[in-house]
Amino acid sequence: MPEEAEDNIGPLASGSTVVEELPGETTDQVWLRTVYQGDHVPQLTWRAVLMGGILGMLLSISNLYTMLKVGWAFGVAITACVLSFVIWRLVRVVAPKVSEMSILENNCMQSTASAAGYSTGATVGLAFGALLLITGEHTPWTTVLPWTAVSALLGVFLAVPMKRQMINVEQLPFPSGIAAAETLRSLHAHSKEAIKQAYSLVAALVAGAVVGFFVNGEFPWLIRNNLKVPDLFKFDATSFGVSLKEMPGFGWAPSLLYIGAGMLIGMRVCLSMLVGSLALYFYFGPQVLNAHIIEQPSAVIKGWALWSGSAIMVTSGLTAFALEWKTILRSLNIVKVKKAGTDIVEIDPLAEIEVPLKWLVIGVVPLAIASVTLQYLAFSISPFVGLTTVCLSFVLGLIACRATGETDVTPMSAMCKITQITVAVMAPKNIVTNLMAASVTANIASSSADLLTDLKSGYLLGANARKQFLAQLSGVFFGLAAVVPAWYLMVPNKAALEKFEPPTVNVWKSVAIALSQGIDTIPESARWGMVIAGFLGIALALLDKFASKKYKPYVPSAMGLGLSWVMPFSNAFGFFLGALLASVWRLVEKKSAELYVVPMASGAVAGESLICAILAIIQAAEALSRH
Repeated sequence: MPEEAEDNIGPLASGSTVVEELPGETTDQVWLRTVYQGDHVPQLTWRAVLMGGILGMLLSISNLYTMLKVGWAFGVAITACVLSFVIWRLVRVVAPKVSEMSILENNCMQSTASAAGYSTGATVGLAFGALLLITGEHTPWTTVLPWTAVSALLGVFLAVPMKRQMINVEQLPFPSGIAAAETLRSLHAHSKEAIKQAYSLVAALVAGAVVGFFVNGEFPWLIRNNLKVPDLFKFDATSFGVSLKEMPGFGWAPSLLYIGAGMLIGMRVCLSMLVGSLALYFYFGPQVLNAHIIEQPSAVIKGWALWSGSAIMVTSGLTAFALEWKTILRSLNIVKVKKAGTDIVEIDPLAEIEVPLKWLVIGVVPLAIASVTLQYLAFSISPFVGLTTVCLSFVLGLIACRATGETDVTPMSAMCKITQITVAVMAPKNIVTNLMAASVTANIASSSADLLTDLKSGYLLGANARKQFLAQLSGVFFGLAAVVPAWYLMVPNKAALEKFEPPTVNVWKSVAIALSQGIDTIPESARWGMVIAGFLGIALALLDKFASKKYKPYVPSAMGLGLSWVMPFSNAFGFFLGALLASVWRLVEKKSAELYVVPMASGAVAGESLICAILAIIQAAEALSRH
């Protein structure tokens, strides 16, 4: 790509510098004038899609393995960006006449890789895994393949109406999207300042990789020589007679991934997460245990607290979304704004760049019909329940996307529980219906959040959203080609799956069994907690909307509070440490903080994500060779 093309990247693309608007100019027009470069730089090319597809296929297998082994799937956007850039540099060494990939080609590659590596594995690794444990038999690939494809594609299409609101208007951070954009900018930039940022990013990347290796590496020589670092350093504390050491995740996880994400997320959300987590661990959790509502400390988060955390996220997200109804309608091109005193309709400046509403209709309608049909044919789920599941999944996907935008955490598990509760009422005592309905929500929510994260990167880099959407759409098929065969090769039977001791799969199994027996299985105190948390979520959303600019930074984040009740304390603590580090840095040395905070945080996230993905690929290869 010509060097002068890089100079077209406007200052808005950094995600931190604000460009002054000209008189009468909208935010969209500012972005179009100063950032957009999609018509001048190669973006949706065959080499970008193929590179992203191949990397995404490998990473989808690694994510499937980590989902089974540790109950966690790693985002692959940054990993793919770094790998693609390095691989293409090696290609150019061998074949110097090959042109360098443009920054937007790499961004397009990122979208393809993300869809392939992340948005296709949630259903395969979780729902079909839990179903295997329950029934003892594999679901045929003729069901797994179309089921996963339809739900992943629905997630891609349903993200379309959210993009203009969450990214263009609200400017939600989507920290992994910022990190991916910063990674690409640092790799492609040539200015002195950019070189400094690139060095800081690389240094943080190496640090993150080293930490990730010694924490997550399972190599015998590491363990034998006591070089492996524990994944959690437990804190010693007691509250109301309960030893908090027994609570899951009470301590510090030596991870730069959470610290880097916290630096990008900011203090408001991270402090809300810490306060909520402290309240759960030091007060509500011990009280629940002492009252014998829950007997096992590990079940406080996995069972009791999850319901309240989900409720606050659902009600706050729906309320915030409803309060922006005019913007939502405008983003769908339903509302046309007329200039005062004239009959001239204001033309949307991004009409030829954003994904049009008709694409949404063309995609969602047949996919929704296909989903309902598959649910009926494969698992005898009634069409009414199937349609309700799809509609509810869209709403919950919206909540998941907002949570991802604010905190970089997609509360997929929490959202699935809402679907499971609804289905438990509509189709009681039907465990298969309950489980597979939740799987639809899982894939739709993860796919939507993944696409918006990539669209955030594209927005910062000046990409064409339509081309990114097509890249993401193609990535789903690459992922399917890898993850479905890998599932059967890695897990040939129930006994093989049980050897993994899959934590998240076991949670899905237990929740499905409990809910299939009726809503009364949820403790009464947890049901009251859902009601209280629901009203709190509405109140916080209203405060966030109508509070003055002076007080808005002090309004607790509803998403932060909700997430703090569905994740271990160590996660919330890591996020807070990152936000605290960035805040102190800005107070002590504002200029250097503006220069280094984002690239260093992005590098830390990229480094640990990259090494964890590589370790997962090695472990997946070993598992494949054994079978």
